[in-house]
Amino acid sequence: MTGSPTVLAADEAGADCADYWLCQKVYDWFGLDWLAENAQTLIATPARILLVVVLAALARGLAHRAIRRLTDRTASGAVPTILRPLRNRSGQAGDVVEQATARRTQRAEAIGSVLRSFASFVIMGIAVVLVLGELGINLAPIVASAGVVGVALGFGAQNLIKDFIAGIGIILEDQYGVGDVVDLGEASGTVEAVGLRITRLRDVNGVVWYVRNGEVLRVGNKSQGFAQVVVDMPVAHDTDLERCRTVMQEVADAMVAEEEWAGVVLAEPESLGVEQITAEGVFMRLVVRTTNADQWRVGRELRMRLKERFVAEGIRTPVPLLGSSAGTGPR
Repeated sequence: MTGSPTVLAADEAGADCADYWLCQKVYDWFGLDWLAENAQTLIATPARILLVVVLAALARGLAHRAIRRLTDRTASGAVPTILRPLRNRSGQAGDVVEQATARRTQRAEAIGSVLRSFASFVIMGIAVVLVLGELGINLAPIVASAGVVGVALGFGAQNLIKDFIAGIGIILEDQYGVGDVVDLGEASGTVEAVGLRITRLRDVNGVVWYVRNGEVLRVGNKSQGFAQVVVDMPVAHDTDLERCRTVMQEVADAMVAEEEWAGVVLAEPESLGVEQITAEGVFMRLVVRTTNADQWRVGRELRMRLKERFVAEGIRTPVPLLGSSAGTGPR
């Protein structure tokens, strides 16, 4: 069967062309033999590569936008239940709410950064593989080599990977954040920074500790949501314990009633009574729930006022036994 002159010319010019339709169209449009013969290399392959790049960029942009909307919604969430009563209190309480909001925002930003990096890595990785395939590069040796290198890096950097995975878990679960007083086992103190690899603490002596997240086996958070002030006051064995308990409750109630302290106390003080009886004396316990930032300040003020009231009421403290060390008793 004899074809048209144009088709026959395209057949001759594009005999080596893998896509007959494309070669014929290029020859029809431009009438150039060399362009028709190389249409696959000069037009089709670059067009497919450009399409892959455009789609990858679009997918990356959409993924980042979705992640950003998700993290923004998380950052603007409701105030934690324990802090809701503080909305109508003093300015110091407002600072606590702002601190909680800032902490939630920091967590959302950290999570968003991790998710965006992961999405970019996956999308761009797929795009690179597709582009290499369009260029005719055999991916089997590359994949095999990448697998070997990945295994080697996995063994060599397993501690680093462990730290990063643990850091992501700490951030996602909100185990602790900046400003919390925590006990991480080997180190304890106030958290100054939480990263994906390390956590930075500063203890009561001002020493800065850097703790790898992968080495954190347990976390004792002393100030998450609220802090608890526990005051154990020692009294002599012959003390009227019920009267002592009442005095401690009165001192705490009077302090909370003052405007300076009302904004930092989250619940009514509780005078629990006898906590421990030792050879030296009896320890009476008082518990006050406060904001994180004011835990130590409230504790010092309470101890000072209790000591002054005990002196005024004639409540005696125990005399240390011969040979006993000072400060013995529960802390």
